[in-house]
Amino acid sequence: MISGIAGLIFLFFVFFYVGLFAVGGGLVAATFMQQVLVDRYHLISAEKFYSMLAISESTPGPIGVNLATYCGTELYGPIGGIITTFGEILPSLIIIMFIAKFFMNVQKKPLVKASFTGLRPATSGMVLVAAMNVFLIALLNIPLFKESGLFFDLFRLKSVIFYLACLAVLFFFKKIHPVFIVMAGAVFGVLFL
Repeated sequence: MISGIAGLIFLFFVFFYVGLFAVGGGLVAATFMQQVLVDRYHLISAEKFYSMLAISESTPGPIGVNLATYCGTELYGPIGGIITTFGEILPSLIIIMFIAKFFMNVQKKPLVKASFTGLRPATSGMVLVAAMNVFLIALLNIPLFKESGLFFDLFRLKSVIFYLACLAVLFFFKKIHPVFIVMAGAVFGVLFL
């Protein structure tokens, strides 16, 4: 990890990049963050990143901003959280100011309509990738599977059972608010994992 001011500047530009290209919401931003922070620069382990994502999803506010703040704070303390949050939201602020000034004049143009039509499937794919990554990390024990090659080492049995129980509760007891499932997940993680 790069230390000092250079590390903070690096993080600002990483999260500026994420904020600039994450069209489609927080899960798309999470996919970009995972690619940059986990896969490319190895600043955070995959398991830690997806734990941070789960916490960011269960706290109030936009997922992408919550995750950016959490990552920055984890890597560089409170100042890192401020820098990454600012880097994440700055592109949106710039784009919104630009759109407010010019978009009303160009929104009916065929090229603009076509570009928004093309963004829909790409964004859906990015959200699907993020969802699948969370699913695989949460329910599968991938490192053990790679080392041993045994099928029974593949699944985290406790996690799979808890996941199926949560699905059943949400399906059969529709009056239970999802926040209680999130709280149960936190308790389950503390007690059993």
